[in-house]
Order: sequence, then structure tokens, then C-alpha cells
Amino acid sequence: MPRPKILVVDDDPDLVRALRLRLRANNYEVTTAADGYSAIAQAQKEHPALIILDLGLPVGDGFVVLHRLQNSDALAGVPVIVLSARDPQNNEERALKAGATAFFQKPADNEELLNAIRVTIGPGSAPTAAWPS
Repeated sequence: MPRPKILVVDDDPDLVRALRLRLRANNYEVTTAADGYSAIAQAQKEHPALIILDLGLPVGDGFVVLHRLQNSDALAGVPVIVLSARDPQNNEERALKAGATAFFQKPADNEELLNAIRVTIGPGSAPTAAWPS
């Protein structure tokens, strides 16, 4: 059974590296993009089961990416979890209205984020591993 693919879109290489390790440990395949433009290109190429999206991106912020995903026949059904350092008071409702399925403030609680992924697309194909600390 193929592992669900998750596209991580963030311009912070340390956060991307940490998320990639944790997601792979839980049997998800991971692909990444560092800006809004490449996020759309990667999503079209990779057809991920889920996108984890930062709002503060170079070349088109996360809201631009959400808008483009929602207006793409091929990508409109891909669930998006927003993971952002931006103020949740001003951005959470806006992100959810723009099509995100969940909003997490950075740094997110790893278990809560993983649970949101499992609820949205199901667990990886093998038994879940503990989060590396």
C-alpha cells in the first residue's frame, strides 16, 4: 500500500527538516516547496494527499496559494493544514474561510498536528511510530 504523500510548504529549512523527519517516521511520504510559486507547481506534479502550508512565504503568500488551490479543478480537493507564525486572531478564520481544514500556530504541538493529519487523510500505511524527540 503506498504511503500518503504530504507536501510541506515553508521557507524555514529547519522546520521543513524537522517535519520531514517526523512525518517519515510516521510512514508518510514527504515532498517540499519553499515558496508560493513552487508550492502550486509541486502540488500539480506530486498530487499530495495533504498540504501543510505556511502563510508567510516568498513569491505569493499562503493565502495566494490557498486561493489558487481552491480554483484548480485538479487540486481543489486536496486538504490543507495551515502552520503559521502569523497571529491566529487575524489569520485563523481567514485561512479556514479560504479553504484550509485546520490552523496551527507555530510551534505546533507535534501530537496535535499528527492527529489532525490522521483525521484528515488517515494514518500512514504502517503502524505509527513515536515522534522522535
